[in-house]
Amino acid sequence: MATFSAVTRQHILQAIAEHRSRGAEDFLGVYGFGGTDTATFEHEGKQYPTLAILGVAHRFATGRLATADEFHGGETSAQALLGRRGFTVPVPERAAAPARAPRAKAPAKPRAASTTSTRAVKREPVEIACPTCFTILPATGVCDTCG
Repeated sequence: MATFSAVTRQHILQAIAEHRSRGAEDFLGVYGFGGTDTATFEHEGKQYPTLAILGVAHRFATGRLATADEFHGGETSAQALLGRRGFTVPVPERAAAPARAPRAKAPAKPRAASTTSTRAVKREPVEIACPTCFTILPATGVCDTCG
């Protein structure tokens, strides 16, 4: 399996340039990508074979051609890689989901009013001490002793 982490956008552009200069048929024949590549992507208004271009781009990046058999995930993952490198790839068509009839909601049951709390919260008063004489301060917050 070939890894394509080293393949950059520049390597893909080099492969596209070679495809343009050789011509599609010669390019596919030289690198052995004959009729195996059915998926295409677009660059500057022209369509290019996904696996062949990435295989040659892999050669530019690593020195070794990646064959069609080495693409883990096939054409779908190859197109995803091209999309991540900024190329225009066709959006896969999804099967239309069957229309669902809206479900009728059951009427909400009224809640019984609670008269007593099941958990009583007991709050104790907070007492603050004077920082000088440590007596408990009155509600005014001013110590009667220290003033």
